[in-house]
Amino acid sequence: MNRENQPLLHLDPRLLQSFLAVVETGHFSRAAERLGLRASTVSQHIARLEAALEVRLFRRDTHTVRLTPDGERLTPHARAILAAHERAARSFAERRIRGRLRFGASEDLVHHWLSPVLGEFVATHPEIDLELTVALSETLIAALNEGALDLVCCKRFPGQASARVLWRDAVVWASAHPGSSGAEDPLAVVLYPPPSMTREMALAALQREGRRFRISCTSSTLSGLLAASRAGLGLVAFARRLLPEDLRECRTLPPLGEVDFVLLEGAKHAKAALPARALSRAIAERARHDFGPPPGSFL
Repeated sequence: MNRENQPLLHLDPRLLQSFLAVVETGHFSRAAERLGLRASTVSQHIARLEAALEVRLFRRDTHTVRLTPDGERLTPHARAILAAHERAARSFAERRIRGRLRFGASEDLVHHWLSPVLGEFVATHPEIDLELTVALSETLIAALNEGALDLVCCKRFPGQASARVLWRDAVVWASAHPGSSGAEDPLAVVLYPPPSMTREMALAALQREGRRFRISCTSSTLSGLLAASRAGLGLVAFARRLLPEDLRECRTLPPLGEVDFVLLEGAKHAKAALPARALSRAIAERARHDFGPPPGSFL
């Protein structure tokens, strides 16, 4: 029998789920805890998958679990298969979701990355009444804690709060004006007002270096900051992966540090629970697709 007539392998989604849990936790027992299984069951799943593929997927010793080259090759396929499986199951099994969802997001997310996610979500769930609030991260979190929002996507300092981390990003200096080199003395900077996280990071970095600076523009909106930068009023502090196309990173200035982009859920309300869960899933899937596994994952 030639290869064209050989039956294709059947990759059981349950085995792939165990495989990815080990990949993302780096440990068989942690993978079992995540899946609600015994560690021995996860080990059996991996053994069955290795037997079906006739390869080794992990190298194991008493302290570490590492992917083999074949394991690395399988990982993106496993993610794609499970994602397609989940989408198909949801499309038939999930009833039409209705309800009101009060969602808050920081403006840098909405400006570039989040808009297509929200557009697809609204089109897919036409019976969800989505209310969007755009504000600084600290303002959104305060509203969430007061019960004015159901779900928030925003920035947090790494390890600052219990949250679902989507990705970690460096905050960098950037400018849309070709004349801004970062060598000016005093350095002109364009900042959000308090309680902005990027403002706090920018001022702390400059003060640590003893760098002279002046705040040439303060704006509560991203459009104001970008207009000021394009006019040559100064440099802005911005998450690297969300930089608008016309902003260029300035690498001559002191580093600013990192932030986590996270999802935070408020107190559960019956009418908002399903809509919040659906939007959280859509945002997390898009983040994984665009930026890879969140910090702390094995791969």
